[in-house]
Amino acid sequence: MEGFDEHFNGYVGTYTKGSSEGIYLFLLDTDKGKLSQVRLAAKLDNPTYLAISRNNKSLYSVVKKGESGGVAAFSIKKAGGDLKVLGDQLTTGAPPCHVSVDKNNRRVLSANYHKGTVELYPVQGARGIGPATSVVQHEGSGPNRDRQEAPHAHFAGFSPDEKYVLTVDLGTDQLTTYKIEKGSLNEAAVFTFRPGSGPRHLVFHPTKPYAYVMTEISSEVVALHYNAANGHFDFLQAVSAIPEDFRENSQGSAIQVTSDGRFVYAANRGHNSIAVFRVEETGTLAFVQHVPTEGDWPRDFTLDPTETFLIAANQNSGNLVLYLRNPSSGRLTLLQADIAVPDPVCVKFLHY
Repeated sequence: MEGFDEHFNGYVGTYTKGSSEGIYLFLLDTDKGKLSQVRLAAKLDNPTYLAISRNNKSLYSVVKKGESGGVAAFSIKKAGGDLKVLGDQLTTGAPPCHVSVDKNNRRVLSANYHKGTVELYPVQGARGIGPATSVVQHEGSGPNRDRQEAPHAHFAGFSPDEKYVLTVDLGTDQLTTYKIEKGSLNEAAVFTFRPGSGPRHLVFHPTKPYAYVMTEISSEVVALHYNAANGHFDFLQAVSAIPEDFRENSQGSAIQVTSDGRFVYAANRGHNSIAVFRVEETGTLAFVQHVPTEGDWPRDFTLDPTETFLIAANQNSGNLVLYLRNPSSGRLTLLQADIAVPDPVCVKFLHY
């Protein structure tokens, strides 16, 4: 693809309950269509989710230290992509499960599944990250007694214009819009999903007023209309991400939309697949393809900077999988499935 390099650095966040030691770095060769050179980039406990600033100078990671958890900040060294720890913000109890950063690298968000909280942090120079300026405690529950006995915040991110913060809570079946006012998160709107859906992650269409949410419990992709003026969402469609005749356990995980807005991809743990959907003019989705992930429990996946490739991470089988993506049809073709990374949970590329 004209204007792009042939090699891209990617990072993998992991669970360190087994042989993993922290955040791993890998190389994608787009000319050869190959992943290689996996190595440790930073040693820390349970860096399960990562976020990289647009200027590629900072990386933020979930971190666990003893009986505390929070967010750690790193600077990214240009040569080779190595990481240097700057600082962290920790509180007693379980660490968060999701972290994101705004476009100008001024604010960081985290969502804590176990506590049901969302935290807003300021970025602070040499320390990397300052104390939280706002902590929101979600309330409520859902009908699934095993998974929805309490709030479980699973995603926190910024709206496209960054006037709002959006949170997705698996335990309460809610998508909440917050306005940022003087460093505080103040509720502006709430959208409620079908009870028992267990919403997990959200992505926005790049140019149109649509958003797509992956549900974990019902394994659906929910298409929503987004009103940027007030932060409200309206229902458009819910489409299953797994085949109708699949009856075994499967849990939705990651979701991505292409930069041209033409395709949505969603991962299924249990069915162990990536579902491909075409985006229609109305914002609704049409099914294109299921592709096996060549491993067990695809926790996350991402598109490379050229969007010619898709990389999936199978948590339980500990392997990365590389697909070639057809930009016209959206279909995926397997290229490689033998890259070992222990307990991978999150995959991110530097921005180009």
